[in-house]
Amino acid sequence: MRQFFSVKIKRQKLNLHSTIIFLFAVTIFTNNGLQAQSLDTLPIIEYSQPKEYEIGGIKVIGAQFSDDNAIIAIAGLKVGDKIRIPGENIYKSIKALWKLRLFTDVQIIKEKVIGDVIFLEIHVQERPRLARHSFRNVKKSRHDDLNDEVNKYLLKGGIVTENVKTNAANAIKNYFHGKGYLDVEVNVEEIPDEKLINAVRLVFEVDKNEKIKIQDITFSGITVKAKKLRKKMDNTHRKRKLFSSSRLVREDYEADKKSIIAYYNTLGFRDARILSDSIWREKDGDLRIHMNIDEGNRYYFRNIVWKGNSIYDDVTLAKVLGIEQGEVYNTELLETRLRFSQDGRDVSTLYMDNGYLFFQIDPIETSIVNDSIDLEMRIFEGPQATIDKVTISGNDRTHEHVIRREIRTRPGQKFSRSDIIRSQREIINLGYFNPETMEMNTPVNPQRGTVDIEYVLEEKPSDQLELSAGWAGGGRGVIGTLGVSFNNFSVRNIFKKESWSPLPQGDGQRLSLRAQTNGRFFQSYNVSFTEPWLGGKKPTSFTVAGFYNRFAFGDRAFSNFQKFVIAGGTVTLGTRLKWPDDNFISQTSLTVQNLSLENWGRGLFVTDDGLIVTDGNFFNINVTQTITRSTVSDPLFPKDGSRFSLAVTLTPPYSLFNNKDFSKSPVEERFRFLEYHKWRFNAEWYTNIFDKFVLKAEAKIGMIDAYNDDIGISPFERFQLGGDGLANQQFGAFTGVDLISLRGYEENELPANIQNGSVVATPIFNKYTVELRYPISTNPSSTIFATTFLQGGNAFRSFRDFNPFDVRRSVGVGLRVFLPMFGTLGFDYALGFDKPNQNNVDGSIFSRYGNFNIILGFEPE
Repeated sequence: MRQFFSVKIKRQKLNLHSTIIFLFAVTIFTNNGLQAQSLDTLPIIEYSQPKEYEIGGIKVIGAQFSDDNAIIAIAGLKVGDKIRIPGENIYKSIKALWKLRLFTDVQIIKEKVIGDVIFLEIHVQERPRLARHSFRNVKKSRHDDLNDEVNKYLLKGGIVTENVKTNAANAIKNYFHGKGYLDVEVNVEEIPDEKLINAVRLVFEVDKNEKIKIQDITFSGITVKAKKLRKKMDNTHRKRKLFSSSRLVREDYEADKKSIIAYYNTLGFRDARILSDSIWREKDGDLRIHMNIDEGNRYYFRNIVWKGNSIYDDVTLAKVLGIEQGEVYNTELLETRLRFSQDGRDVSTLYMDNGYLFFQIDPIETSIVNDSIDLEMRIFEGPQATIDKVTISGNDRTHEHVIRREIRTRPGQKFSRSDIIRSQREIINLGYFNPETMEMNTPVNPQRGTVDIEYVLEEKPSDQLELSAGWAGGGRGVIGTLGVSFNNFSVRNIFKKESWSPLPQGDGQRLSLRAQTNGRFFQSYNVSFTEPWLGGKKPTSFTVAGFYNRFAFGDRAFSNFQKFVIAGGTVTLGTRLKWPDDNFISQTSLTVQNLSLENWGRGLFVTDDGLIVTDGNFFNINVTQTITRSTVSDPLFPKDGSRFSLAVTLTPPYSLFNNKDFSKSPVEERFRFLEYHKWRFNAEWYTNIFDKFVLKAEAKIGMIDAYNDDIGISPFERFQLGGDGLANQQFGAFTGVDLISLRGYEENELPANIQNGSVVATPIFNKYTVELRYPISTNPSSTIFATTFLQGGNAFRSFRDFNPFDVRRSVGVGLRVFLPMFGTLGFDYALGFDKPNQNNVDGSIFSRYGNFNIILGFEPE
């Protein structure tokens, strides 16, 4: 016979004393005994003579996941304790176990009694545990996102309570609210698991219902155009806005309200505020938003007074601030001119570039008269800070001296904010480190007046492997390519076995090897080596490169054999200039080439008088001087900065050294030693226009001319505009012409490229591009961005025909994927609007005007 105890408290008043009487409902079990009733429905029986017992033993029954000893400890019962039955001990024990919220039923049962010793059993029914969860009526593409949301509340093997299910369901609702599904419904189904005991699986059934869009956003109390206010709402848009989703997300909406007030502040309305805003549903279910705005008065700058400045006078500071009396009171502009503007034109940068790291400035409004505000600029200059330690961490492969020679901050120098920013740019441009995770810390020691500079880096893959095969038409077969580029090589460690991992690396040298062949028709071999710091003390780069290309067609036995061989080498010296500023780089190259043609009938090389070069042995010895200025900080996906370069290639003027009349000389003799002067100008400009969108503007112009008009312009070293510009990759890097891509046009679709029915190179080209880029991923292991572009370009046979505004236009879209081991991959699809005679071609506009280009390994010119 067993008994169990359930406890209630009954309050009575007896003789002005409050006495708590503990009531025990006792049910006696036999082997076929009655089932226990719940705590709230047990009969209440009052005992007038409780009896004291000693606990002889305690057992826990029904606990599968919970620890028995922990349950007993929480119950507060111990073997050997004296308890009164009925009494408050049992009541407190049950109450303590209920508070855990781990059980659906708790009972304390008398197992047996021996004299004054009682043996107890604690019976518990544990709540079910979570086996797994799933979603119903939800696309698989959303499962990962939803798992991230619900896993904040669900734990596999954890206890499933109503609170847990409610929180998980609300997380799913909030997710879909952020997607515009404000009427989403989530039902949670709890199903016993077939495999695990006392476990359940939760099925979240989602009914998104219709997406709720914003029908309109209106304002009252405004003098500013409502259109401009709506444009400042980056996240909350009307459904009529193109290329933007219309949805209401509460957090984003609150941020947009702050953006509206910030915009008002730029217009001089310093007191502008939103008095109220209303959101309601229309009959069709769409939302309407209305804001009631109090713009307040528009204010203007009046007198600006400087206090506390001793290093720079008022005139200098006012010039840097650049705010004149009478200008609209723009708090955003004021803050930008005082602290950390993007272009470095601010008062803080002026001081910090001179070592005043502790500099502080506070603009105080001292007077407001009608619509004018007087400001007092209170300055604390502080002492100059000296750089104490410069530490570098995270460079697991790159040797520290490679990084230190690029940075501008040195121990003992005065602190300079501009030097830190420039150092960051130079480290990123090395291409060895992840720009997204790069950190620069500046711990300060005010007592000593020093600052430490800490560069925290993360290495990324920088080497490239090219392994590809492509089909060449005309019966030429498959062309295989194998190339490797080691961009962080170390020559001095070649003979140190411990430095091979898998190759000696870490000194910033570049070694490139590349081979292409299909055996009989085409062979190309290229090798180059670059030491970026020749001698190790100055940024003087040294590059040596060599190449051999051979093209062959036909068979000598049938008199249709054609061959073109070009071989040569280049030596280049480059250095960073100090004037006009140290963003300039000078490079000087000496190139020696030999070009050999035998019965070459491809028509690419044509003289000014229309003669096609088919045979001969030619030499090209030239010097190229290139001046480049670059402020681009990320070579993979530039967000700002510019790059300008001017290259001039000159050969010796051989014809000036003799009086020979070359006008009637055969082609082989006229051009045996090539003489020309060649000019290339490239300009690139990048800026972040909004959100993550980056605008790129680019211009390219190339010209080649002769010293001697009797000889004419060289048939080699000209330009071929059109196509994808990838012939260099397919047939080798040096083919005697500069290959320039023009999206939307093949080479034979530019009139100047066609002469006597053959595609030829031209002496002049121009090309202009405007691109809008959007980064899909900036992860260094796979940088991906989409682009849409406008492009125009043209080729010209003579300087008389040249017109920089006469271009063949195109528009298109593209995608780029940069993989460290393979380089740049991608495609472009462009529509060319100025193709000749396309109106007479059958087909759609896409088939008549469209061109599809593939990018493999590198970005074409």
